Amino acid sequence: MAFLVHPLPPIPVYVKKEYLYDLEKGHGELTPGIWISVKSTKYKALYIETLLTDYGALFDKLPISAFVWKEDFDKDNQLPLDVLQLWDCFDYDITVVQKPLLSRCEFFGKDRKMHPGEYEFTIDNAHRDHSYIDTNFSEHDPEHKSFNVIRLDNGQFAAQPNNRVIWRDSSLTPEKLLQPDFKVCTQNYCVETEPKWSVGHTDEWQYKTADEEKNIK
Repeated sequence: MAFLVHPLPPIPVYVKKEYLYDLEKGHGELTPGIWISVKSTKYKALYIETLLTDYGALFDKLPISAFVWKEDFDKDNQLPLDVLQLWDCFDYDITVVQKPLLSRCEFFGKDRKMHPGEYEFTIDNAHRDHSYIDTNFSEHDPEHKSFNVIRLDNGQFAAQPNNRVIWRDSSLTPEKLLQPDFKVCTQNYCVETEPKWSVGHTDEWQYKTADEEKNIK
């Protein structure tokens, strides 16, 4: 877990140059780069810091819509930022993990279309410092979302929550999948809130509840 900035796998990308000129010029041009880190600022889109290899420069104010992974990307089928990333960042505490087994997938966009691609890694938020108030939902189960970063077939990248992604595996999932009809989790699962089980009365290393002690005797 890091605060604000977390290293990324060094994925080669191409940056749409208009994002390097505040959207004023450079449209239709690309420059190569390598992902270096990701920044999580509450209420903002993910910002990906990128090494621009032709310039020897780091640029860190790039949303996920600024990137493609191939030069011959589908120019007529480019998705806007709010489709590529559905939710803003939840907090400043951030982690990046590469989950096992996940590979081929597709996400259901707010444009009501399925967008196929390959899984890269997952970004997640938490609120670890409880000395200051949590004003967002990084640890509120019904609202928390992670960001699964996907290399899309159209050449772009996306960052989508679990409930918008369908995963496929030739060995593990059938060709015809069931339609998920699950409910959002509103439970707060804890294991230390059961009043009928307590060992607060003893300092024994191999502690037992009062009832367990009676049964042994």
